[in-house]
Amino acid sequence: MALNIALEEVVEFPDLLAFVSERSNWILSTTRSDGRPQISPVTGGITQDGYLMVATYPERDKVHNLRRNPDVSICVLSDYFGGNWVQIDGQAEIIDLPEAEQGLVDYYMAVVGEHPDWDEYRAAMRRQGKCLIRIGIERWGPVAKGGFPRRLSNLDHLTLDSDSDSEAADS
Repeated sequence: MALNIALEEVVEFPDLLAFVSERSNWILSTTRSDGRPQISPVTGGITQDGYLMVATYPERDKVHNLRRNPDVSICVLSDYFGGNWVQIDGQAEIIDLPEAEQGLVDYYMAVVGEHPDWDEYRAAMRRQGKCLIRIGIERWGPVAKGGFPRRLSNLDHLTLDSDSDSEAADS
């Protein structure tokens, strides 16, 4: 059995942007009023000037939390759950309509691409009362992938508990 070895690669800002621009499955972490984390799976995109963006609704808990405390962490995941990921920390700004309209267009372009009718899209965003979370990146960790520690890479085989291979691997 080939071992899946954990990886960590320190990346510079341009490489971080390239990594994030190819992935839209994120986990957003904000801070509740009691200090505990509030975790939300979100679809995210990145602007050409390096801001992270999430479209949402102003009444969501994540928005209330960020209005009170703009500190935010994002885990950017690969499409495959066992794939590469990176944690990014930053400061969030909530942008409400009408100021959010162009940012929501930029968000859509980053995540999906061209829309067949931008006037229709803008009207839908206004009807839904969307807002935009825009995050300035302050720091980031290495691009990582879970697996076995490198010290085990020289083993030809490893006996795993038959109940679950994943319990034996570090994540």
